[in-house]
Amino acid sequence: MILSSIFLGMIGPWQIALIVGALLLLFGGKKIPELMRGLGSGIKEFKDATKEDDEDPKIDEKK
Repeated sequence: MILSSIFLGMIGPWQIALIVGALLLLFGGKKIPELMRGLGSGIKEFKDATKEDDEDPKIDEKK
């Protein structure tokens, strides 16, 4: 937790602009929305899978 707050404190607007510029150069403007859609759907599937685990009834173990 502390490490992430230190790391986020080190990232400024110039670093973010550099990262965005590098992504645009690597993937191009047309590919980035497709990548973000794929990332979003993957996160949504992960959340749905974790919710399903919580909703399933536990099997009673009888010994």
